[in-house]
Amino acid sequence: MLQEEVIQNTIRFVKDTLKDAEGGHDWFHIQRVLNNAELIAASEEVNMFIVKLGALLHDIADSKFHDGDEYIGPETARSFLLQQEVSEEVIMHVIHIIENISFKGGKEAQKFKSPELNVIQDADRLDALGAIGIARAFNYGGFKGRGLYDPAIKPNLHMTKEEYKTSSAPTLNHFYEKLLLLKDRMNTETGKALAIKRSSYMNSFLDQFYDEWNGKS
Repeated sequence: MLQEEVIQNTIRFVKDTLKDAEGGHDWFHIQRVLNNAELIAASEEVNMFIVKLGALLHDIADSKFHDGDEYIGPETARSFLLQQEVSEEVIMHVIHIIENISFKGGKEAQKFKSPELNVIQDADRLDALGAIGIARAFNYGGFKGRGLYDPAIKPNLHMTKEEYKTSSAPTLNHFYEKLLLLKDRMNTETGKALAIKRSSYMNSFLDQFYDEWNGKS
């Protein structure tokens, strides 16, 4: 099967699979990550077929929406790619990307590295920053029934992977526990430059948020 045919089949599969997904992890998130990945990859030496497949399938069955099952995503991707007659080498690369792309509290060592993972990880992290990152954070917080902000609940910057997964802290804490940390964890020069710009926007938002919260603006 031709690579472009596989990509188009993957797009259809992902759109159908995620048609009822939470708004921050739906098809439009995947589309933005794919766009970001193509932008970053233009300055990197990568296999674009793997980059596109990895970007499209990286959240095909996110564990946080499947009772913490970290195997369902890789298994779903493998099953689909086998149907598309993709080579085992490419399938394993995509699975390693899915298994290693997540932040997971920022404390877990990444067990696999590749230029393609670097590009997709940066692309995914960029979608957690800037205006869209702010919108996604509060959308997911609402989805989980979390409060906006509570001055008495301080951000926890030393969470374990399990604490990160089960945290019910207000949404604003997530900015400090993950989002604003991402700019220093980018892999590519393009990713770093875009992350710095989007993080600056988020810091401006936070300044305005606190001013309004305290009746100063």
